[in-house]
Amino acid sequence: MSKKNPIQEYTYKDGSKRFMFKFYLGTDPLTGKPLSTTRRGFKSRKEAQDAFKQLQFEVNTNSYKKRQAETYRDIYDIWVEHYENTVEESTYVKTMSIFKNHILPKMGDYKIDKIDIATCQKHVNEWSKKLVHFRKVKAYAAKVLNYAIKNGYIDKNPFDLVEMPKPKKHISLEDDDEFTNFYERGQLLQLLDAFKQTSSLMIYTLFHLLAFSGMRKGEALALTWNDINFEENEIRINKAISRGRDSQLYLKTTKNGVIRTISMDQQSMNLLAAWKEEQAQKFKTKSANKQLVFTNRNNEFIQPVQTQKWLHQIFQKFALPKITTHGLRHTHCSLLFEAGASIKEVQERLGHTDVKTTMDIYTHVTKKTKASTVDKFEAYLKND
Repeated sequence: MSKKNPIQEYTYKDGSKRFMFKFYLGTDPLTGKPLSTTRRGFKSRKEAQDAFKQLQFEVNTNSYKKRQAETYRDIYDIWVEHYENTVEESTYVKTMSIFKNHILPKMGDYKIDKIDIATCQKHVNEWSKKLVHFRKVKAYAAKVLNYAIKNGYIDKNPFDLVEMPKPKKHISLEDDDEFTNFYERGQLLQLLDAFKQTSSLMIYTLFHLLAFSGMRKGEALALTWNDINFEENEIRINKAISRGRDSQLYLKTTKNGVIRTISMDQQSMNLLAAWKEEQAQKFKTKSANKQLVFTNRNNEFIQPVQTQKWLHQIFQKFALPKITTHGLRHTHCSLLFEAGASIKEVQERLGHTDVKTTMDIYTHVTKKTKASTVDKFEAYLKND
């Protein structure tokens, strides 16, 4: 039987081909585990074969020394194993997508000790022209180089000296007004009435709950009946659904790891009670405590994107401004401020660990109040 060819071909997103190999170095005397090194980025099979033979000679003659000039991708492969153990599965999946789509295609084959400020600046400039969240991409790219510093591969991180571009905003006279992702009181009541007329009790209850609680969509879709306290009119928010590996939905902690209990109005609790009764008959559930409050037809997690589809159906049928599902959270926040709630109260109800998040929403939603000030002034002067 012939030995497996150690030289492997792989293809980049742009269609270009490269060659790589993995070489066994023996056993780590400290751990007893096998040691190996991976070499990538060869432009031809012959180039990879020559490098393989050279490495083989060095190992056989005891002249091999671990390379200090690893590629960016090599360092990334080591870093990502540690990173996976420090974040939620959903965060890990999103981060891997950023590296796969934006960072590794640009920087993967660079020698780690040859990456300079000009190279980093070039790629940051490219990302800024294509991506809204280019700062996040730059931050992740820099993490790998920080890891390289920590492990002695390089001394400085060239990303630290990169100047962040300021994307130019092009203004057109034909531009529409800025998209406002929240409703005023009357618009919200119209939306909920539309759901009440045209949707199932479950869908209506879900959107009513989102609007009257301010909870995140993932938190609402993760609720079980055990989280609903009908005696005290309270809801305990201690988890959320998110998307992990292979696009599978799973339960995780809330966004900031904050567990909170919020008080609810009687109308919302009555709706939940009515839906609980209907659901029990529909799915013949005996032990309701662990039962999800909101489910699909198979009594499983609702796909998060489904809520926006339900909203779109309402927008098509009724003349209402478009908002996102998350816009209902902003709406709740806005109406709380209008009702006289303090910033601290709103912060605790929405589960913001940083008051700045609450203040950012407050600043945004109060723009309409500032805009109406001149109208009030004018009306006052005209009063006899």
